[in-house]
Amino acid sequence: MAAPAPSVISALRPFKPASAVTVVAEDPACTPGGECSFQRNPSPTEMNVEPWANPPDQATADSTPPQEQPDKLCLDSFWSEVEHIRQGSSDSEPDSARRDSRHSEEGEQEEQWLQDAGLSPLISEDSEEVDKVVLLSTLTRTQAEAVQRRLESYTCSLRKRNKPPPRDVRDIFATPIAQTPLPVTQDSGQKTTGNSMETVVNTPLAVELQGGALKEEIFITDVAYCEQAAILLKQAKLPQNSSRRRRDDGTLPRVVCPQCRLGVTRIQDLSQQDMKKVRQLALIDMTALCDLLELEVKRHKTCKRKIPESSLFGVPLATLVENDQKIKASVTIPLILQALLSFLEKKGMDSEGILRVPGSQARIKVLQQKLENTFYSGGFSWEEVSPNDAAALLKKFIRELPSPLLTAEHLNTFSAVRDIPELKQKLHMLNLLVLLLPEPNRNTLKVLLEFLSKVVSHEKRNRMNLWAVSTIMAPNLFLHKAVPSRLTEGAEKGQAEKAADIMRLLIRYQDLLWTIPNFLMSQVRKLNENSNRRYQFYDKRIKHLLRKIHTDSRDKADKNSSEPCRTVKIQVGGLLSSSMEVRLTINSRAADLLAQFHQELCSSDNSKGLVKRNGSVAYPDCAIYEVGGNIGEHCLDPETHLLDLYNNNPSGEWVIRLKPSASRGL
Repeated sequence: MAAPAPSVISALRPFKPASAVTVVAEDPACTPGGECSFQRNPSPTEMNVEPWANPPDQATADSTPPQEQPDKLCLDSFWSEVEHIRQGSSDSEPDSARRDSRHSEEGEQEEQWLQDAGLSPLISEDSEEVDKVVLLSTLTRTQAEAVQRRLESYTCSLRKRNKPPPRDVRDIFATPIAQTPLPVTQDSGQKTTGNSMETVVNTPLAVELQGGALKEEIFITDVAYCEQAAILLKQAKLPQNSSRRRRDDGTLPRVVCPQCRLGVTRIQDLSQQDMKKVRQLALIDMTALCDLLELEVKRHKTCKRKIPESSLFGVPLATLVENDQKIKASVTIPLILQALLSFLEKKGMDSEGILRVPGSQARIKVLQQKLENTFYSGGFSWEEVSPNDAAALLKKFIRELPSPLLTAEHLNTFSAVRDIPELKQKLHMLNLLVLLLPEPNRNTLKVLLEFLSKVVSHEKRNRMNLWAVSTIMAPNLFLHKAVPSRLTEGAEKGQAEKAADIMRLLIRYQDLLWTIPNFLMSQVRKLNENSNRRYQFYDKRIKHLLRKIHTDSRDKADKNSSEPCRTVKIQVGGLLSSSMEVRLTINSRAADLLAQFHQELCSSDNSKGLVKRNGSVAYPDCAIYEVGGNIGEHCLDPETHLLDLYNNNPSGEWVIRLKPSASRGL
């Protein structure tokens, strides 16, 4: 993974740990007006800038005055919602059934963590299995330290229980682990010697603008989040140069994400095999980040509960989706949730106080029973349903899930984000937590947040701004009968504000949070490369000969043409099944290749099936996929620069085919 430019690192803002001193200084790359620019010459790996603060559905909301701290009405609504949830829980289940989760026993936490992180061979009795943990070779220094702490804790717990410990952790980490290099710049004065890094900082990394709040935040994804925190933690321990700090008035800045030339990778762009590796690496990075931020997070284990005799409410998300896929194969979220959100988008967006004004409890109970009996048979009518009743039923559906929407394992970690003082560290944690959610939970949370964003965009008519929506929805996501919560310990103003703050971050920055950071993509590619090497020849002379032949053939190709060619396979159903040649230049993008494909498609014999009656051409919804090499399958962002992709994964193939949603509709 290439180290980011000095100007990118200078945009990092430190968090303030409990025993650290915050450093405030002017950054020479930032103007007094708050606009930060990258002071360097363009290069083939130059970063583009991707803003994440203005989703399309929030265009109307962003035209209103900046959000301020929640008013008394919002906070009163928060505690009213909490009381409503308490009463509903006490009526439905006895107290003994509500606390059905428990902390893991001593040692179980670490054992489960190692298993989830793909490192269970480290505690295997077979010592040879340790050598097969290729994942260790991709970890950064801070990530490796987090793994080592879990292994040491697991070994100590086994000794207390008089069980033979696994292989000594010092043997596992005796050899240097391949580390992702930290940025080395002249400004920061970082020096690397051997296996240790000594950081001598000359120019502070903190960026504080004089005279007010920042207009935008730079969100770095090329460097591991835990490594960014480690750098900033060292920076925060320097002597304080200024006491000026930005006043937190509740406004959310515009977040700008420097995008590498390989484009943005969203969660749905990767194969299931690669996403499993992303989750393992995200868990390790999140744990290392929690250690640095001194967040004590306890994972809960939810006991098995008797599923009620119901087809809609109180049924696990995965079960609902599996059952609904028998009706409609393309389903990714429960059909009942789709129906509720669709009705509210049509009838409830302009209703004043939607989500806040409670519906009739009697009507809601009758409505729920009718849905249970007639929803799948198609006999239910939404004509007489009140928007407020439907909104209340939506919140009830979320609350009555057998396990929290944010999962019992990670709900406390989501809650702990409230205690992180700096915005970017909060977003780092939320990004990793979203990646860790099971697919049904993640898809359901995404459509819910998209709906809430639309509610905020109609603020002028429904009187529900971002703070109001956040304070109402926060208790429904962060309070669950399966997991004890400290949220209700005292009706304090700060507790409500912190819980609502997480909710508004999820709503506001949802597009950013549903992307895979560049450093995780680099680690996945490296992990795949290291895994493939086990099946290669291990004779050094043969490997050297193969490398020389490959280099010579590549040099000859470069001499014959300065612009390499690439064969792209085309698999678009019955429309076309062939290949095309594309000559790569430094400015070739995936969008340009798709445009070339459409031109060739229109000129081919298959174009007759694409022309509409009015003479216009209907292009198929296609995408370019990177397959093989150091990746399983990767749907390319249209802004991906193909020459950079070719150099990053020369052995991978490129295939143009219909997107999954388009292929299901054929």
